[in-house]
Amino acid sequence: MRGKSILLVIGGGIAAYKSLELIRRLAERGVKARAILTGAGAHFVTPLSVSALTGDKVYADLFSLTDESEMGHIELSRAADLVVVAPATADLMGKLAAGLANDLASTALLATDKPILMAPAMNVRMWQSPSVRRSAGILARDGVQFVGPNDGDMACGEFGPGRMAEPLEIVAAIEKMLEVRGGALDGFKALVTAGPTQEPLDPVRFLANRSSGKQGYAIADALARAGADTVLISGPVEIAPPSNVTLRKVVTAREMLAACEAELPADIAVMSAAVADWRPDIAANSKIKKDTEHKAPAIRLIENPDILATLARHKNRPRLVVGFAAETDDVLANAVGKRARKGADWIVANDVSGNVMGGDRNQVHLITAASQEHWPEMSKTDVAHRLVQQIARQFQERS
Repeated sequence: MRGKSILLVIGGGIAAYKSLELIRRLAERGVKARAILTGAGAHFVTPLSVSALTGDKVYADLFSLTDESEMGHIELSRAADLVVVAPATADLMGKLAAGLANDLASTALLATDKPILMAPAMNVRMWQSPSVRRSAGILARDGVQFVGPNDGDMACGEFGPGRMAEPLEIVAAIEKMLEVRGGALDGFKALVTAGPTQEPLDPVRFLANRSSGKQGYAIADALARAGADTVLISGPVEIAPPSNVTLRKVVTAREMLAACEAELPADIAVMSAAVADWRPDIAANSKIKKDTEHKAPAIRLIENPDILATLARHKNRPRLVVGFAAETDDVLANAVGKRARKGADWIVANDVSGNVMGGDRNQVHLITAASQEHWPEMSKTDVAHRLVQQIARQFQERS
């Protein structure tokens, strides 16, 4: 995103304080922000605070002769790559949906020819009201994108949907909208593993796990959209593969390793599959039947090949090896240890003790040799896009 610019419209509401953190996070990524502060928004954050963080003047008055002569509202609305409304109040949403413009913020929103991202923030009853839902539906049909709102405690004491998305979650949505598709990873080959493996016990039974493959499939799609020649090696899942990748279907861990090695050399390897650590030492040729005394058969397990460690130490090692750590306890400590033990460059760690496997959302931590990044909960698609942005940035810095 470095070198991009946004126009930030700060609406009125207690969530306006988050806009200051959003500006700071964008600046860390080289994104220039110019701000419109509504009259209501100025009750919650000061123009001086916003100006100090943007390094620019704050725009507020539609009828300012000075502002209109130096940077008219038409130019202001079109000079940025993206318009972000955070917090997006019911008032701002309603005005844009109805085509109303009686202040600088609503006029700029109507006059812009750039994409708009809104981060709604309001009382739960307001968000669920028919009029606000109608406004949101109209805006979505008009192409406005939304991030949030999230469930949580409100400043008014109520609980439910209406909390503004966290600044890093908004940053991820901005990254996705500003993504230059089909170019950032042109000329790179990427290898992605996804889904579970199944280790047969007999012709009808196997050892496996609850992995749906959604996160890995989203990563493969995001890599391909960024221009990488992407091969997706997938265990058995029930989702359709992205149309822009090469799919290799496997069942067992040994088959997955063989498929990975067959695709080397590669520039990028993202090992998101939930590979079974063990397999039965013997797979019966026919169904194992109960004996007359109903005694459970003894099953001896042996260790499967370690795909991540093998690729990290391979003679044709990819330039960037990213592993995943699905943990239920001591997530960060286990992830740090796994990165060092396996020889991976990065580890994406998450807590799978909840409804993560099979779900549509994820909260991850990106562990590298130099740092730990803690990402907010977001959709698995957004996790994928953010990870690919990081991968692209890594190769840009190396070049």
